[in-house]
Amino acid sequence: MKQSTLRMSAAVLLGLLLGTASNAQDANKINVVTSAVPFLRISPDARAGGMGDVGIATSPDANASFWNLAKTPFAQSRTSIAATYTPWLKDLGLNDVYLASLAGYYKLDEEQAVSSSIRYFSLGNIQFTDFAGNDLQSFRPREFSIDLGYSRKLGERLGLGVALRYINSNLAGGQAVNGVSYKAGNAVSGDISLFHTGVNEQGAGWNWGIVLSNLGSKISYTSDATQKDYIPANLGLGAAYTWSFDDDNKLTVGADVNKLLVPTPPALGDSAGLARYRNKSVISSWFGSFSDAGSFGEELREFQISGGAEYTYNQQFMMRAGYFYEDRTKGNRKYFTLGAGLKYNVFGLNFSYLIPTGQGVNRNPLSNTLRFSLVFDLDNNTNGSASR
Repeated sequence: MKQSTLRMSAAVLLGLLLGTASNAQDANKINVVTSAVPFLRISPDARAGGMGDVGIATSPDANASFWNLAKTPFAQSRTSIAATYTPWLKDLGLNDVYLASLAGYYKLDEEQAVSSSIRYFSLGNIQFTDFAGNDLQSFRPREFSIDLGYSRKLGERLGLGVALRYINSNLAGGQAVNGVSYKAGNAVSGDISLFHTGVNEQGAGWNWGIVLSNLGSKISYTSDATQKDYIPANLGLGAAYTWSFDDDNKLTVGADVNKLLVPTPPALGDSAGLARYRNKSVISSWFGSFSDAGSFGEELREFQISGGAEYTYNQQFMMRAGYFYEDRTKGNRKYFTLGAGLKYNVFGLNFSYLIPTGQGVNRNPLSNTLRFSLVFDLDNNTNGSASR
């Protein structure tokens, strides 16, 4: 990243990327629910990315651990690996800001599977300055997570998945800036998920899923115990239906609804509210996130909705489209997506493109960006009960 492009102080960097509680509210009552390590919320899969970030109840593949680990026992292939590269802020001409991911699973038998995934987010090279604009030093902030998971069938059509995740966020390189010593943040979290498939032998039917993800500790970037931040714990609900017109033509339509299990931040200047926000325990913050926005309507605005469709021809060619919606007062992310896929023997290639939306600060960082995933199904087991 060019230093002249992102020449900022450590305070600005941490304020924007950590998602602390000091979110300003304007006359339109904009109050975005934020968290630390927001890279965990970026879609790491070009297939789901082409469907408007729909992935909870779609058919299982190697990237299932990013969406719903409980899908993997129903996968057709016994072993699968996927790698995805997602440029970030490509519209600004930046080439060293990106999200890379690697995921895979191995079915121990027809009832259970183990899996693992890695996400790595590079923020490029940044020149830190003090409040007077004097150069301090440059650094390459980076974040990553690694997880291990286990899933098994609870019945012929129902599966359960659990995962444990380690998160590392190094935004300031352990340096002291303006009298404050910053360190790499560390956290541990877990996922638990359910998946039910009603797909028949012809590949038609309903799937649904429920996912609780990133349930874990707070994360801190200083030695001040009162300045810990919430990680993006999330509740996700998804459903998808597949029509099988004949042996060669299938159409899947799906929708996901997501809700961050993170407290709504207090109004600017509310010191008592900020203290309560900071002092909430992790578990109470999960439950309290459903009733702390001030009204039922405000709580509903904190839900994000995505919908998408996937047309498959001969299990080899896929076309995808989708839409993502977030309320204007909660982040205002709204965008259409397009995608395509090709599968030949054990090799698969997926692309997705986010159609530009918004202007200025509302413009999505993935606008005009082409993402791609490589998928390797290392066998062609056809005994799986869920069709891709």
